[in-house]
Amino acid sequence: MRRRCSPLTFLLTGFAWLTLSSFVGLALLVGLVRSSSLPAWLPLVHVHAALVGGVAQMILGAFLVFIPPLLMTGHKQEPSYPWLFAMINGGTIGMLAGFALKQRPLVGAAGFLVLAAFLWLARDAWTQARRSLNTPPLNFWFYCFALLALFGGLACGEAMTFNLWDLSPAHLRLAHIHLNLLGFIALTIVGTMHNLLPTVLNAPLYSPRLARAVFVLLPLGIAALAGGFLGSSIMTELVAGGILLVGSTLYATNLFRTWQSSQQNGSAASDHLMIGTFFFLLTIVLGILVAADNLVHPLFVPYGSLHLMAYTHMTLVGLILHTIMGALSHLIPITLAVSRVPNAKKRGPYLDRLTAIINRWRTIQIVGLSLGTMGLAFLASLTWNMPLSSPAVQLTAWISFGLLLSGLTAFVIKLVTLLRTQPEEPEGSPA
Repeated sequence: MRRRCSPLTFLLTGFAWLTLSSFVGLALLVGLVRSSSLPAWLPLVHVHAALVGGVAQMILGAFLVFIPPLLMTGHKQEPSYPWLFAMINGGTIGMLAGFALKQRPLVGAAGFLVLAAFLWLARDAWTQARRSLNTPPLNFWFYCFALLALFGGLACGEAMTFNLWDLSPAHLRLAHIHLNLLGFIALTIVGTMHNLLPTVLNAPLYSPRLARAVFVLLPLGIAALAGGFLGSSIMTELVAGGILLVGSTLYATNLFRTWQSSQQNGSAASDHLMIGTFFFLLTIVLGILVAADNLVHPLFVPYGSLHLMAYTHMTLVGLILHTIMGALSHLIPITLAVSRVPNAKKRGPYLDRLTAIINRWRTIQIVGLSLGTMGLAFLASLTWNMPLSSPAVQLTAWISFGLLLSGLTAFVIKLVTLLRTQPEEPEGSPA
């Protein structure tokens, strides 16, 4: 039990949730363009399985690994967290069951389980920070803001579930979505990437000064954006979007220059991480355009559910899935090598084998996910002039489906191969 609930288990279980929800999402895409009658709760199940069971659980596992060395407290990581694992997965299952059964109290109770898991993490991190003899690095405070955004997003979700706030459900939903997606997930990604990408590339970060500017601008922009949604102020949203655009541009520039100055030819990890950065910047630009479009009525550019799906998946697939695949492409081979070969001198050949496996077919998975995501945007644009039943729309939908499926399947096969690949027994060892 203790081995099954290590931080690596959080990462792998989270990715399993993410994979299952991705297949549900592909089914939803086909059903939407074929005008099939689908259960109204299925999109909610798809999104929450991906974000709570998948992304949030993986972030939780990553924090369990990263926070002690980040604070340099000498705190030894526990070998297992079975109760924490039960809370995050029990909360996910409860949410999905609540949506499927249309039982809002069950959804709300499950949300409190997820909240409790991250409250424990926040308390533990704060305790470690107080014991640390060193000043916590900027990344730590960035993660603190990400957790505050998560708590705010969960609070908005509970308020919608139990009707606790006399506010338009649409505005509350927007605050809930953006605090969780941008405030928690994107900020966690940005905070981690300033260390992760230089590690992957074996090169120093181009500009720590730009990083400090990003660490100020992005939290400020997200706080203003949430205030704009809760206050029903489009102008505040646009100002917040401008701040986020400046911050994300500085962030992308810093990472691009870091990648440009490195001596590596690239890998699956670095390719995924850089493309995720591009989609992050693109998402911010599209969000500003959507907000500006709402300044006039009727809308200058009308949009429907398919357009919103394409827009949100710029973040869900373009940023989040690319970044997760990039992080796992770097972390899983190292974690497996360290756990399976205790002797550091003998670990090199095994790590090289695992790295070679994860770099196979990287073009297929990266091109598939990237073009598949852009295909969703092209598909949505076609519907401005063509009906869903038109051959062009149907063909584009199936091409996008195939591209996304090929990229996801290639990575899943490689991940399974990694887990099954054991170190070679040294010659002369007993059978």
